[in-house]
Amino acid sequence: MTDVRRRGFLKAGAAGTVAGVFAAPAIVRAQERFNWKMTNAYGPGSPFYVTGPGSPTDFCERVKEMSGGRLTIQHFAAGELIPALEGFDAVRAGIVEMNAANAYFWAGKLFAAQYFTTVPFGLNFQGMNAWLYHAGGLELWHEIYKPLGLIAFPMGNTGVQMTGWFREPINGIEDFNGLKMRIPGLAGKVYQQLGVEVKLLPGGEIFPALERGVIDAAEFVGPYQDRRMGLHKAAKNYYTTGWHEPSNVTELLIGAKAWDNLPKDLQAIVKSAAQACNLDSFAWSEAVNADALKDLVENEGVIARQLPVPVVDRLKAVTDEVLAAEAAKDATTKKVHDSFMAFRAKHASWAAVSERPYETIIADAGKGA
Repeated sequence: MTDVRRRGFLKAGAAGTVAGVFAAPAIVRAQERFNWKMTNAYGPGSPFYVTGPGSPTDFCERVKEMSGGRLTIQHFAAGELIPALEGFDAVRAGIVEMNAANAYFWAGKLFAAQYFTTVPFGLNFQGMNAWLYHAGGLELWHEIYKPLGLIAFPMGNTGVQMTGWFREPINGIEDFNGLKMRIPGLAGKVYQQLGVEVKLLPGGEIFPALERGVIDAAEFVGPYQDRRMGLHKAAKNYYTTGWHEPSNVTELLIGAKAWDNLPKDLQAIVKSAAQACNLDSFAWSEAVNADALKDLVENEGVIARQLPVPVVDRLKAVTDEVLAAEAAKDATTKKVHDSFMAFRAKHASWAAVSERPYETIIADAGKGA
């Protein structure tokens, strides 16, 4: 071998060695495996919130399959590892890497978090996703959680919810005065202004409280899940309008340190799985509620009705007052509030010429024949 060829061979070999040194950590990193824990605010077996299409356990299975087992997540329903509403603190403390719940449960820690679950008279499923994914909502969510060492993504949505179950009929706004009701989120603030004694109870505690008369009314989700909990056995007046929760986002809460330690491809898998569950959970909810409501009315003696229009009008007025007052209290809430409401107005202008006319036409079709 000539000196020239020898020098070229050694140079190439050295370059290959250097490239290998730099490439090796990336390869090792790509093959690293992660075993995480996820807690949940809802009890074992709860459809949508724990099991079934688009649920947290479905999410864990999707992540495992999509990652080829590089990221496995062990799921714990409420009470299996920690109590129902302690997931926020568990993730912050690093006890677990993830928690599934609703952000409005953390209102006492961060008032603005509620906007990322639902807002009374706010955005429906389409509008909420549009705000979160394409109008700055998700970035705001990350921004306000960052000082707490947390990050979050939407992982589910029930769509519009029922107003709830009442032991006695609601004929006027005065009927709320003195009522004891299980109701979370911003709607609870509104009800309080009308004299309601608001109770924040985990899902598993709603039925016994309603049955024993500890509370006079309760809302949970919608016909399928409410029937499963047996709420119709404790109260027969089932009201709708969806004013308090026109949609309801499931929060995937993640510790920021754990998140930052994930390779980029696994982060992408987590985000994709969460977005898929967000869609699938809503689709499942839409598929099962009609039959459940029919069964409740025809076979269980449930009286399904709308809240009287004057009641809804008063609820809207009080909602506007409450939200304005809360937004004025701190800069973080105001920033989120202003973003949400600006997009709500924009979305409403489009819905006025798209969804609303279509729904009206469908509802009135054939009536004049």
